[in-house]
Amino acid sequence: MALPDATLLEEALQARRRSYCPYSRFAVGAALLTTSGQVYTGTNVENASYGLSMCAERVALFRAVAEGERSFSKIVVVGGPADQEPQALCPPCGACRQALFEFAPDLEVLLGTARGIERRFPLRDLLPEPFEL
Repeated sequence: MALPDATLLEEALQARRRSYCPYSRFAVGAALLTTSGQVYTGTNVENASYGLSMCAERVALFRAVAEGERSFSKIVVVGGPADQEPQALCPPCGACRQALFEFAPDLEVLLGTARGIERRFPLRDLLPEPFEL
């Protein structure tokens, strides 16, 4: 289902405002679109034990999967210093790329800022050699 990129960007920006990032002060938001037109958002959630922190992209993905979704078409990611509107691109980390690939190898990844969608990539370009069983 088609949903305007600007709508997904706004969802990601709203999610970013709910970030819990007291350690890095780097807030990230993500909006994941299913092929049926549902949107699932996520924000980064940090923990004093850094390894227990979770990225916005995986929060959105895991929320969607927990609700029974298994098919995704695109994700918008925005991030930057928590006290500023996002001005630079914030691509997903390697762990998020691999987790997204599990469910959506043909996913479109859109990187946004406060100005709008700045770049778009096929997930396969961001993760050229994914782990597969």
